[in-house]
Amino acid sequence: MPEQPILEGVLLLHDSIFGDADKLAGKIKKRQYLLFTLAFDLGTVIGYKIGYPVDEKKFYSWLGGVSTDYRNMGIASALMQHQHVYLREKGYDRVQTKTMNRWRSMLLLNIKTGFDITDTYLDKKGELKIVLEKELS
Repeated sequence: MPEQPILEGVLLLHDSIFGDADKLAGKIKKRQYLLFTLAFDLGTVIGYKIGYPVDEKKFYSWLGGVSTDYRNMGIASALMQHQHVYLREKGYDRVQTKTMNRWRSMLLLNIKTGFDITDTYLDKKGELKIVLEKELS
């Protein structure tokens, strides 16, 4: 059983990685359906993936991160694998995600686990976004 409230743990970890937990909290409140895939160590959230359905067959893997103290231990890979197994069980056949060049380790993990780059675009801030998709067959 987690020692800290789960959402608080996700927001604290997110803030330590990305620095915008308040923004994330607001976005979470606006979403009706979210899937959280979590990793814990002694009741503390050390990794997370958050996503939501795009439609009945396509899922968007929105955000994720692993605590700096726990990186390079396979946690991000395990979270992704658990998320994809669950999605297949629920009937999804495709997962999409987006990343940026500065999150190179996530980009490489996505490519190594079967994602294809399907698009790129510049966001409102002028940063390049990389769109990736994977078939869940």
